[in-house]
Amino acid sequence: MIRMRVPAFLSPALLAACLLAASPAAPAADADPYASRYVPAAAPPTLFAGATVLDGIGARLNGHDVLVENGRITAIGRDLPRRPGVRVVEAGGAWLTPGLIDVHTHLGTFPQPYEHGSHAFADVTETSRSQTPDVWIEYAVRAGDPAFLHALAAGVTTLQVLPGSSSVIAGRGVVLKPVPAATVADMKFPGAPQGLKLACGSNPSLSGNGRPGFPDSRMGVIGELRATLAKARARMRAGGRDPAPDLAQDTLALALRGELPVHVHCYRADDIATVLAVADEFGLPIAAVHHATEAYKIAGLLREHGTCAAVWSDWWGFKREAEDGIRENAAFVDAAGGCAILHSDIPVLGNLLNLEAAKAAAAGRRAGLDIPPERAIRWITSNAAQALGLGDRIGRIARGYGADLVLWSGDPLSVRSRPRLVMIDGVVQVEDGARPLADFELGRAVMGQGR
Repeated sequence: MIRMRVPAFLSPALLAACLLAASPAAPAADADPYASRYVPAAAPPTLFAGATVLDGIGARLNGHDVLVENGRITAIGRDLPRRPGVRVVEAGGAWLTPGLIDVHTHLGTFPQPYEHGSHAFADVTETSRSQTPDVWIEYAVRAGDPAFLHALAAGVTTLQVLPGSSSVIAGRGVVLKPVPAATVADMKFPGAPQGLKLACGSNPSLSGNGRPGFPDSRMGVIGELRATLAKARARMRAGGRDPAPDLAQDTLALALRGELPVHVHCYRADDIATVLAVADEFGLPIAAVHHATEAYKIAGLLREHGTCAAVWSDWWGFKREAEDGIRENAAFVDAAGGCAILHSDIPVLGNLLNLEAAKAAAAGRRAGLDIPPERAIRWITSNAAQALGLGDRIGRIARGYGADLVLWSGDPLSVRSRPRLVMIDGVVQVEDGARPLADFELGRAVMGQGR
C-alpha cells in the first residue's frame, strides 16, 4: 500500500500558496540572499529489513538491515531490533543502493517537454561573451520542470545543473535535490559547493561564429583560459588591494583556492591533457572532465591528477571529437584505478543512469574485466559524490551518511528492475510507482469538460 504525506502530491504552486501565511520572516541584512531554503519534511524512522545492500563503495551485503533516523543512516547489520514506532520495509529479494547522483544535467534550463525549435528558448548558456565566470546557472533554473520529478522516480536523489559549453568559462553550476518545489532555492542542496564549468575543444572555439573577441581555434581557447587565470592569480597575490567588487574575478579566486569544484567539458585525450597542464600551471584542481570520450587513452594521467571522467556509456560518432569513443571507456578508467562516472547531459538519460552504468559494465566484462554490480554502482553513487565535493555526505550506505536511498525490485543494473521506493533525507518521495507530479502533468480544467 502506498502511504505518502499529502504535501508530496501537491503541485509546487499549490503548495506555495498553502504555505504563504506561514512564510518565514525576512532574512537578516547580512544573510545570503541565495542560500538554500530546502528543509526535509518530518519522517518516521525506517528500517529496511533483509535487503541485498550495495554500499556504494564496493561491498555487497546480502540479507542486511539498514536503519534510517532523522534523515541519516544510523545502523547497518543483520537482524537489527524492530523498535516500536519504526516503519519496517520488508526488503527480502530487493536491492538497496545509495540514491543515484547525476553530475551533469541541464534540467530546468532546457524546456521539457521538448519540441522542435525549442532550443531557442533554452537558458543553458550565456553566449554574449566568450567567458562568463560571473553568471550562475541557478538564476535560470525553472523548478517546475517535469524532468526533475521523472529523474526522481528513476532513483536520482542529487543532481548538478551546469551551464553549457559554448563559453571558455561558462559560470557556476548548482547542486539540487529533485523534489517538488516552487523555486530553485527550495531544491538547493544545503552547503553543497556550486562548481565552475569550463570548456575546451570545438564547442567554445566554434560558438563565436567569427564574432570579434571570441576564440576560433583550440589554441585560442587555451590562450584565453590561461590569460584569464593569470589575471585572477595576480589579483589574488595583490592581497585584495583592489576595492572594486568583481563577480567574475571572485568566482575564479574561489576556484583557484579549491573552494569551487571545476568541471570541464572536454572530449579528446590531447585536449584533456592540455587542460590538466593548465591546471598544473595555476594550481587549479579539476574535479571532473565531462564527456571525455577518449579518457581511456589517458586514464593514468587522470588518476594522477585525482580527476574523474564523467562519460556516457556508448555515445560515438555524433561529432568529430567523439570519433574515437568506445563502450569500454568507463570500465578502462576504473580498471586503471581512476574515478569513472556515468552522467546524463540530456534529460532522457537522466532517467536511465542505472542502465547507463549497466551498459558500461557489460562492455568492460566483454573486454575481460571483472565488474560485479557492487563495483559498477560506484560510477553513479560515491564517485559522483566525490566529484561534487560531497563524498563525506552522500553516495554510500554508511553510518552518519544522508539517507538518500533507492530500494530496487532486483539487481539495479538489470533492465528488468525498477525503483520500488526512493528516499531523500529519510523522507519517502516515491513508492510503488506513485510519485509527485509537476504542475504541467496535472493538466488544467477546460470549461464544461473537467480536466
